[in-house]
Amino acid sequence: MQPEISVIVPFYNEEESIHRMHSAIVDAVEPLGVPFEMVFVNDGSRDRTLEIATNIARADERVMVVNFRRNYGQTPAMAAGIEQANGRVLVTMDGDLQNDPRDIEQFLAKIDEGFDIVVGWRHNRQDKLVSRKIPSKIANWIIGKVTGVPIKDNGCSLKAYRAELIKAIPLYSEMHRFIPAVASIAGPRIAEIKVRHHARQFGPSRSMACPGSTRCCSTSW
Repeated sequence: MQPEISVIVPFYNEEESIHRMHSAIVDAVEPLGVPFEMVFVNDGSRDRTLEIATNIARADERVMVVNFRRNYGQTPAMAAGIEQANGRVLVTMDGDLQNDPRDIEQFLAKIDEGFDIVVGWRHNRQDKLVSRKIPSKIANWIIGKVTGVPIKDNGCSLKAYRAELIKAIPLYSEMHRFIPAVASIAGPRIAEIKVRHHARQFGPSRSMACPGSTRCCSTSW
């Protein structure tokens, strides 16, 4: 059965989080009663992330694993997951448990209302004030002024898209943060909703920097 929803999650050295993320997604989406899949993208992790993801996929046929042999960054990882996803609605989120899968239900409700893109707003961010919150607010204000798309939280990875829209947008560099602005050329209906935000549970924040411009390879299970 073709999935209605695809939940796309990139992971980079998240061996401690991936099992919890899988369980959280299942607990949040399964009660909605619609077919869904999870696309886990291993972005060249150096720990046991790939091994654990593969074992999860063997036990749960709803999980697809896409593997990068080295770290290419969050946007290529998101792009690979979007390319492989089969759902009518694609939901993207981070793999470090700071985004909450329980919010997926309200994203789908907004899509059902007729919106094409739904953007999460971490209104109560659990980040350090100086290093995260203030630069983010400044960046969001500048992006809104330049693009004419006033999104409060461009940096939030928790977003939902109609598949036919997002699959037509080429992604590179850090463009996953600016998809609403880029997509605005096509005139989509964009909604922004408040979402939960949790402090990181395991280890320091990990930036998925992109050391190369060409994707090495991807493998799916």
